[in-house]
Amino acid sequence: MRKLFSLILLTSFALASFAFWYWQKGNFSKETLRIEILAPDTVRFGEEIEYLVKFKNNGDINLEDARLIFEFPENSLPLDDNESLLREQLIEVIYPGQESIFSYKAKLFGVENEKKIAKAALNYRPKNLKGRFESLTTKTVVLQTASLNFEIDIPSKVEIGKEVKFSINYFSNIDYPLSDLKIFVDYPVGFEFLHAKPATPEKNEWSIPFLNKTEGGRLEVSGIFSGNVGEGRLIKARIGIWLQDKFVLLKETSRGIELIKPSIFITHLINGNPQYVASPGDMLHYEIIFKNIGQDTFKDLFMVVKLEGRVYDYESIKSLTGIFKPGDSSIIFDSKAVPALKILGPQDEGRVEFWVQLRSDWDVVKEGQNQKVSAIVILSQAREEFVTKVSSKLELVSKAYFNDEVFGNSGPFPLEGGKETTFTVIWRIKNFYNDVNNVKIRAKLPSNVNLTGKVFPENAKFTFDSQSRELVWEVGQLQAGQGLTDGAPNFAFQVSVLPETGQEKNFLILENIRVSAEDEWTDTLLETKIPDLRTDAINS
Repeated sequence: MRKLFSLILLTSFALASFAFWYWQKGNFSKETLRIEILAPDTVRFGEEIEYLVKFKNNGDINLEDARLIFEFPENSLPLDDNESLLREQLIEVIYPGQESIFSYKAKLFGVENEKKIAKAALNYRPKNLKGRFESLTTKTVVLQTASLNFEIDIPSKVEIGKEVKFSINYFSNIDYPLSDLKIFVDYPVGFEFLHAKPATPEKNEWSIPFLNKTEGGRLEVSGIFSGNVGEGRLIKARIGIWLQDKFVLLKETSRGIELIKPSIFITHLINGNPQYVASPGDMLHYEIIFKNIGQDTFKDLFMVVKLEGRVYDYESIKSLTGIFKPGDSSIIFDSKAVPALKILGPQDEGRVEFWVQLRSDWDVVKEGQNQKVSAIVILSQAREEFVTKVSSKLELVSKAYFNDEVFGNSGPFPLEGGKETTFTVIWRIKNFYNDVNNVKIRAKLPSNVNLTGKVFPENAKFTFDSQSRELVWEVGQLQAGQGLTDGAPNFAFQVSVLPETGQEKNFLILENIRVSAEDEWTDTLLETKIPDLRTDAINS
């Protein structure tokens, strides 16, 4: 009987414990611990966002050993210098009625209209229970349009087999700088890559280390499309950033083109040369030659020639058949003045011409180096751009001084026959528009003029050939604009003169003075000559 009583008592206790556990567990519905993530529904690309994880114990029991885990959306950049997207917070006890909020900040990256999902989980154990429970929640934020313009600029129709240039343009108006940007271009089937600017060894990949707000750039690609007339081609481009060693797409764009049959061929001559390299101050005689290489006859055509480049003197444009206004950058040729534009049959050829002068001087500091001018010719669907490189300009100043602080001179001045006098010669050089190298200054000493051996600086590369009596100063390399304000090397040397009676007036000190250099941009040899140096030009 006693055993039966004990069994009944034990069973009653177990049932009571189970009932208590079941009652406790039943109280933990979703409303027992309420957790939510508060954040805006939309956010701009790269804009700072704050996630507020809010939870409250709505029950009557302590929740112990709680662990809050928050997970940022994919391709986020947390602002607490921790690259991991997971954050863990340990909470000893969440008391009945207790409400807490935790803040997490980040910047979100991705493409427009992408849904970014943040997650939060709160794992805990109710007091007096061994089992653990977990409450979960999420928050979806949609990325709005990024202030990042990214476009492909290419004609809608492209001639088969002809070199075509197109550009990828980008511009950021995002409130903070972007770094580690990457641009990819996906070329279509039948595209032959020729070259790009800036050049890239990968042919379709470019890196942009830094891009500030209101800054942008352009990638230029040249290539040839092959295929059949009427076929379409699609060019795609993508821009993104490297985030935690992962490429994150920011924006993509595409342009479709139609392949057409070549119809009009356009070429040009400048001063009779298709590869002419211009110099500052040159008068350029343009001849634009066009030919119908198709099967159809063209009627009532007109040609537009647009000149681009601040080196042009637009006031100097002249043409016997073109229409333009003084100062304009465009010249129009129509069928009234050019018979070949009235009717251009298969294999027919025509020609127009005009003249324009280049300026001799322009602002080097703002314009920079690698000077060029362009003539863009548009005729029917044909378009050609003819780029002409413009070489740099060298300027040499050669002066002699009697009273100077470099060496100090002696002897009579004005000169006296049969008496020796010394002078200090100073050379100053200016380089204007492009980088140049192998710069050398040469001059010849007359027979009754000699070097004293004094030069400054002493380590200058200065030589003298006693047979030819030629002086050579090897300057080396000069950057564009060097010497216009400062920074160009100067060179001084002392000479002694011994005039005979009757030679005292306007005595010749140096002759055949010239400076030469190799233009790195135009790959041409430059040379500038200046007048001989005589005593009537000496600053006493």
